[in-house]
Amino acid sequence: MNTEKAKIQMRKGILELCILSIIKRGDCYSSDIIEELKKAEMIVVEGTLYPLLTRLKNAGMLSYRWEESTSGPPRKYFDITPKGEEFFEELKQNWTNLTQTVDKLIKY
Repeated sequence: MNTEKAKIQMRKGILELCILSIIKRGDCYSSDIIEELKKAEMIVVEGTLYPLLTRLKNAGMLSYRWEESTSGPPRKYFDITPKGEEFFEELKQNWTNLTQTVDKLIKY
């Protein structure tokens, strides 16, 4: 069995929580989000991030604004909405419950 595939699936499952956590700290440009994920060793490519940001925006979890850039085209900055804040808190609580349950199971 390939553990790399299992690791990828685990990361995908918590990616929304991680992205919302980053954006919750302050509005972000997509490359800022990718950089934060890389620093945390949660490697994500743009092809994974953009559809997820669009899905969260379409669900009302994120808003965005365009800002002119001094070096290239305008940039889209994302911010979390009140609905996104609620969703983040629910995900965070679910994550806490899940990790506590898994910790109990793997310690025995």
